[in-house]
Amino acid sequence: MVHVRLFAAARAAAKTDRIELASGRVSEILSQCSQMHPDLARIIPQCSFLVDGVANHDRDVIVAPGSQLDILPKFAGG
Repeated sequence: MVHVRLFAAARAAAKTDRIELASGRVSEILSQCSQMHPDLARIIPQCSFLVDGVANHDRDVIVAPGSQLDILPKFAGG
């Protein structure tokens, strides 16, 4: 399983701060998150992503079982 953590607007859209999903490519995991929580579909395009704490811009990267994917919307302020 992959631990998906949601922050700020993503957390509000999903009404949860954590989702557990099967391992897969970042794009597949994001698609599953959007299917489970349709309001996330409008938030995800504006987000940054961390895989195990490292910034990731490649949605074809495979997130290994036991890893963590953070979905980070743009934050106001600093």
